Amino acid sequence: MNEQNGSADRDGGTGVRREPDWGRLADGTPVARWVLTDGVLEVGLLEHGARIQSVLAPDWDGTRADVVLGFPGLAPYAGKGRSFGATIGRFANRIAGGEFDLDGQRVSIPTTDRGNAIHGGPHPFSEQLWTAHPVDGVRGVRFSLFSPDGDNGFPGGLSVHVTHVLREGALTITYSATTDAPTVLNLTNHAYFDLAGEGSGTIDAHLVQVLADRFLPVDETGLPTGEFRAVEGTPFDLREAVPVGYRVELDDEQLHRGKGFDHCYVLADVPGGARPPALAAVVTEPVSGRTLEVRTDQPGIQFFTGGSLAGTLVGASGTAYGPRAGLALETQAFPDAPNHPEFPTTVLLPGEEFRSVTEFRFTAV
Repeated sequence: MNEQNGSADRDGGTGVRREPDWGRLADGTPVARWVLTDGVLEVGLLEHGARIQSVLAPDWDGTRADVVLGFPGLAPYAGKGRSFGATIGRFANRIAGGEFDLDGQRVSIPTTDRGNAIHGGPHPFSEQLWTAHPVDGVRGVRFSLFSPDGDNGFPGGLSVHVTHVLREGALTITYSATTDAPTVLNLTNHAYFDLAGEGSGTIDAHLVQVLADRFLPVDETGLPTGEFRAVEGTPFDLREAVPVGYRVELDDEQLHRGKGFDHCYVLADVPGGARPPALAAVVTEPVSGRTLEVRTDQPGIQFFTGGSLAGTLVGASGTAYGPRAGLALETQAFPDAPNHPEFPTTVLLPGEEFRSVTEFRFTAV
């Protein structure tokens, strides 16, 4: 049991444990870590950023390793590693120029990436301290946050809940939100996975399958161009599992722009974007046999091979995270959707409830 920086509240057989003083913010505020166990997985969650801090998963012979890139202390999460494992919002991915029209008004969000707003602006959900409570009757934790009207420029007071439940080798994340004024919303989780074990090298040998016929090409700043491009005949055809390192190295304009894969795959028909929860992606690490299956009801999944990781952050194993140290599979609405009427809407209105489910299931073969 990790009791770093404080004693732990034992789970009493419930499979839920709270470490109340795992770390402290710069102002001295304590941050708790929650641990969920089900006999197969052990998942560490932080109140800072409502984030996945660790996932201990077994390989084919039962040996467990942490398969999520993360840090042993709070400081990196409060700095350059703010997106690692975090809940991303209010708007995951990019908004062109940080501006869009909503309800007859022009909305402006501070820009943070090549002239665009990304992941909610300069003080996003990943930097916030969320309140947390165990979920009765299951191995779960519910994180809650209120984002006031005008937060990072977004209109409307927004109440957000993110619930993590662990059951039989699967971590299910349920997002819900309500607003008191029209706003836009795009929530996801930004965990980086290395199924060989955090800090073991690159994810080049991982076999990746994304069950999508189309993807969204991007411009030089990572914004979608508006085209829905067929994957057939391109390096982006992942309908059958392929070693990701081989594809990343191909000479392709889109791969150059993303420093590898950093693209949204289209999982649902448009324009409505409605999709029942279904298998979206499968990743297998061939040596350990660890396999990750991702299911979601979201219309898109952003596949990111970590090309922008620069080796400036050192992970829990003491290894610096360089390019392709991990991969992310971010289930979400389409990037820059507020500026693309052809994309499924991300508008949330008063009286509506946003609700979405994503499942990460870990097995070993």
